[in-house]
Amino acid sequence: MTADAEINDLLRMTATGDRAAFRLLYDRAAPKLFGIALKICRDRTLAEDVLQEAFADIWHRASRFDSRRGDAGAWLAVIARNRAVDALRRQGRGVMGATRHEGSGAVEDAADPAMTDDGGVDYLTLVDCLGRLDERQRDLVLRAYYRGETREELARAFDTPVNTVKTWLRRGLLTLRTCLDE
Repeated sequence: MTADAEINDLLRMTATGDRAAFRLLYDRAAPKLFGIALKICRDRTLAEDVLQEAFADIWHRASRFDSRRGDAGAWLAVIARNRAVDALRRQGRGVMGATRHEGSGAVEDAADPAMTDDGGVDYLTLVDCLGRLDERQRDLVLRAYYRGETREELARAFDTPVNTVKTWLRRGLLTLRTCLDE
């Protein structure tokens, strides 16, 4: 059984209230989810708290996972990411301390190829596609979808109306989707 299939099965069993499956799910997924939390929070104690919150969410929301809509590992990662972003916001900290025009060099920091099962091929494809965006679009996309900044935060950072930011993000995502589909 592949790791992805095992995570899917453990999540499905967790949804039925199987505590043993949940413990195994924790053992299998916690290192990756902790890595996500630590990368976003940049504080070990906060990342540990985020991991605990994420697994509490996973326990309560496991029945909502639908394997037809996506991979269980990705679903778990999104929960951990969202909890980390929420934790930073509760503390009044910007996500990763982003500042205006911090985009140069951010492409390389957008993902960790060591954490993928494909040897980094998807990462390299993503980096190539992000490189095709103009600098402003790339910065907006990374700040919105990797760092978790809201449209309102981006509008303030770029001194631009929220609707303009939404348009720029939409165009950037369409360009990325086209590139990734090639």
